[in-house]
Amino acid sequence: MKKNIKSVVILPQDYSKGKTFPVVYLLHGYSDNYSKWIRTVPKIKEHADQLKLIIICPDGNASSWYFDSPVDPKWQYETYLTKELIPDVDKRYRTINDRKGRAITGLSMGGHGALYLAIKHQDLFSAAGSMSGGVDIRPFPDSWAIKERLGSYHENPDSWASHSVIELTHLIKPGQLRLIIDCGKDDFFYRVNVALHDKLMYQNVPHDFTIRPGEHNWEYWANSIAFQLLYFNNLFNTI
Repeated sequence: MKKNIKSVVILPQDYSKGKTFPVVYLLHGYSDNYSKWIRTVPKIKEHADQLKLIIICPDGNASSWYFDSPVDPKWQYETYLTKELIPDVDKRYRTINDRKGRAITGLSMGGHGALYLAIKHQDLFSAAGSMSGGVDIRPFPDSWAIKERLGSYHENPDSWASHSVIELTHLIKPGQLRLIIDCGKDDFFYRVNVALHDKLMYQNVPHDFTIRPGEHNWEYWANSIAFQLLYFNNLFNTI
């Protein structure tokens, strides 16, 4: 996209000891940027230390939805993350440079982005999560600048469907991708998350799914990220 894009890189406390580490990519939500997670939930540094993980918080601009826009070449964030950022991180840091040591999750827009990218790039990720994710964007045709990325829903319904996580579940290869999905009961994305869970159940796709009391806010996500990082850590420990 011919521009510099920042990321936060969190290295675990014993990074200097020379071993390689698994990586979790942690995506922000709509209207935020790469620094929002570390500023709002600084405890993720402690999680990185305790679980011996590298955490990368990329910038998805305020409203990229983490896919390549078919209507605007200035918004190509799927290509950026999968073709540029991940290889650069693996070059700069002592990572486990393999899908088995790589996971991705995020909140809201970032929850959508994490599942979208992981399902489309199962060669890059062994696990993916979503916290309060906008996993079906079609019920929200006038919200969060989605129509600026895809064109209007009424004129481009097929494009909106192909960029909605819930319409990509058939691409998940058996045994290929571990999934952890959660959402608060009072979240405006609650219904689309339940619909995704029901579809995964119907298709016999293994996944962890949690509904807890909570809304679409940082109190919920600060709690949720601890569970998701532990889930990824348990997976990495089987490598």
